[in-house]
Amino acid sequence: MDVGTIHTLAGDAGSDDPIVALRAVAQLQRELDRIEAVTVRRARNANASWQLIALCLGVSRQAVHKKYGRA
Repeated sequence: MDVGTIHTLAGDAGSDDPIVALRAVAQLQRELDRIEAVTVRRARNANASWQLIALCLGVSRQAVHKKYGRA
């Protein structure tokens, strides 16, 4: 997904039509989850610690390791 599509979805998330807004939010969540997973993998490949990744994501080291540690 490109940046323009993400901007469009972000705009749609503020729609007065709640169905349009909900669909946009759902698509944004899926895309952000995918981007987060890729970025965590890149950080680990660059030797970033689980603690540093967790700090950046605002979660505990245990939470980030549980979610991504198997990758």
